[in-house]
Amino acid sequence: MEYKDKTLILEGKITRFTVPSLLAKISRIDKIKSIDLRKVSAIDSAGVAFLDELSLKFSPEIINASKEVEAAIKTFSSLRISSIKPGKPPNFLEKLGGSFYDGKDSFVNGLFLAADIAYWSFIGLFNKKGQRRGSTIAQSLLIGVDALGIIGLLSLIIGLILALQSAAQLRQFGASIFVADLIAISMVREMGPMMTAIIVAGRSGSSIAAEIATMKVTEEIDALKMMAINPIRYVVVPKLHAITICMPFLVVISTIIGIVGGLIIAVTYLDLSVISYFNEAIGVLSLKDVLVSLTKSIFFSWVIVIIASYYGFKVQGGAEGVGKATTASVVASIFAVIVLDALFSLIFLV
Repeated sequence: MEYKDKTLILEGKITRFTVPSLLAKISRIDKIKSIDLRKVSAIDSAGVAFLDELSLKFSPEIINASKEVEAAIKTFSSLRISSIKPGKPPNFLEKLGGSFYDGKDSFVNGLFLAADIAYWSFIGLFNKKGQRRGSTIAQSLLIGVDALGIIGLLSLIIGLILALQSAAQLRQFGASIFVADLIAISMVREMGPMMTAIIVAGRSGSSIAAEIATMKVTEEIDALKMMAINPIRYVVVPKLHAITICMPFLVVISTIIGIVGGLIIAVTYLDLSVISYFNEAIGVLSLKDVLVSLTKSIFFSWVIVIIASYYGFKVQGGAEGVGKATTASVVASIFAVIVLDALFSLIFLV
């Protein structure tokens, strides 16, 4: 390396092996007007980065570079990269339109998934090929039996609260016996199916979404496809069969326990007899109320499995994506259950 008349003359190879020594020598130079590369035989990306640093510090003119050296500088120099200006952020209408199209795509994909699940679930009733032996029974134990404790406890508390809140008002008008009517109708038609569905959505729906999302992230879903096994038939169908069987039983148990919770308040606070309470509760109910309750439970169970499967299959990323998919699944399932319950209430109002 030579330095004459504020011109830096470089020679030989400017590579990652020679750049450190050149940097040490350059540190003693105050000003460089030009860099002569006539004697440079080879240069790599480290050498180009060295020239870029000199250009930023001294703004010199690079002269007498051979075609090979000039080509390397054009290839590796970061000074020639133009900065990308950030795009204009979308306005409110653009965001609204984007949300509409995203929602439309999600709805269409959800319909296709629901159609696949419905088809393979129907086929699975007659042909168990592509399913694990005993998977439906195992899922029934996980979804139904293991949920009895929490559903029974919450149903008892809800029955107690409903009876306690209404008893104080009914007692003022001498209509204490009608607390049985209120508890029976509210638990059979509304609170029993809806609260059971919400608990199952938070407990079993999150489990389904997390299981499928984990299988998707760890590429187990792709492995099933490579083995010519339909993931929906292998993973989702047993869960749908199990929850369809278990949900009506869970709703019946929840309703009975809720009515018993109301009985506790009726006997201890309103001084009603057990026989009069049950006679009034059974008399006010009709076969239509029971059928509506069971119908709700079946539709709620299908919605929970379909939404959990949808968010499980669309997961992206690693462990963080699994958590987001599980959370979104629970929120969407509970929202869908409440909306569907409102629709059922309007349909069966008369």
